[in-house]
Amino acid sequence: MLDRTQPPYIHTIDHLELPMPDIVHLDNGIPVYVTSMGTQDVIRLEIVFDAGRPFEKKRLASRATAALLKEGTERHNAAELAETLDFFGASLSQPFHLDTGNLVLYCLLRQFEEVLPLFTEMLDCPVFPEDELQSFIRRNQKSLKTDLAKTDVVAYRTITEKIFGEDHPYGYNSSVETYGQLERSDLLAHFERCYGIDNCRIFLSGKVNKDVIRALNHHLGQLSRTGKPISNSMEVTAPATGFCKIDHPESVQTAVRIGSRLFNRHHPDYSGFFVLNTILGGYFGSRLMANIREEKGYTYNIYSMLDAMHYDGCFYVGTEVGNEFVGDTLKQIYQEMEDLREEPVDEEELSMVRNYLMGNFLTMLDGPFNVSEVVRTQVMEGLPMDYFENMTEKVRTITAAELQSLAQRYFRREDMWEVVVGV
Repeated sequence: MLDRTQPPYIHTIDHLELPMPDIVHLDNGIPVYVTSMGTQDVIRLEIVFDAGRPFEKKRLASRATAALLKEGTERHNAAELAETLDFFGASLSQPFHLDTGNLVLYCLLRQFEEVLPLFTEMLDCPVFPEDELQSFIRRNQKSLKTDLAKTDVVAYRTITEKIFGEDHPYGYNSSVETYGQLERSDLLAHFERCYGIDNCRIFLSGKVNKDVIRALNHHLGQLSRTGKPISNSMEVTAPATGFCKIDHPESVQTAVRIGSRLFNRHHPDYSGFFVLNTILGGYFGSRLMANIREEKGYTYNIYSMLDAMHYDGCFYVGTEVGNEFVGDTLKQIYQEMEDLREEPVDEEELSMVRNYLMGNFLTMLDGPFNVSEVVRTQVMEGLPMDYFENMTEKVRTITAAELQSLAQRYFRREDMWEVVVGV
């Protein structure tokens, strides 16, 4: 009999290993990273192009191009594509990434060969219909107007603009005007430059067999468009620090963002700072949560974020507090940073954060689709294939002294941008 009066034994996670994908090349040279796992007859197909903001010639062209890929081809209009995918129970999405253009297909194994021709057609001969483009513009203009009434949205847009600069691919913000300036020719030009066979990788996961690979090669392996794009200048010329106050009349809460420019995943301090950020504000038991939510009661949520892109990265703290608590909130955020600079993290707290992160890493290996997403991140960012293991090992072994040294290097108030949006 199971004794339910006794809790289960807690096992520490000593080692995690990312299952290595098989790599095959289609007839046209496109590399395919295959994660064949799982027991369910489901396939996930993701094709990724270097086609994000760094490669734009016109603002928002990358987002619009990715969004309108499934809105009509030379042989099928948007309704026909949607109806066919729905008939076969398939799902198609275009997750937004700053650096890349992604198209993701989920379908049953037995329907893969039925759906794949349509998927290929979207990448071979999309037409970006003018009426669909105008609908896209109107939807996003309306959504943007709604979002700009929210202090947290304005604060996020402002902090990234201040950190990278308003003309930087990672720093510029969309506006009603920039959406209105999009033309069909912009999308066609971006597609021709960026959506070529020499500029993409395919990530295939699920219950993959030889018939799936054969069908993939028969369709996607016969695409022939080339045209590897060159990225725009990614140089950051914005001031490194500053303060920005934006009045937002009638707002009940004030949004606060504090942040600085940091680095991408290639930087030697990335893994260590990932742990440090978690301690500060990266999970529900973080120091910022314990202080500003639980003890002070100033906010429902406060967090810190390490945002890594392909060419750069940034760190920021974000929260929304009552207008009367803004001053002390800023003080308390910097106090928590100062505490990490002055005192090493005690072993009990560090052990808890290690276990929390190792548990998160374990979920990243739960099933073929999650594994494929980890593989995609490593491949698209040019990381070594043992990066995941090295990352988990760093989390497992980092010392309090290393974390204190990182805090002294990166948690300096004089290096931060402050953005306050509210009354």
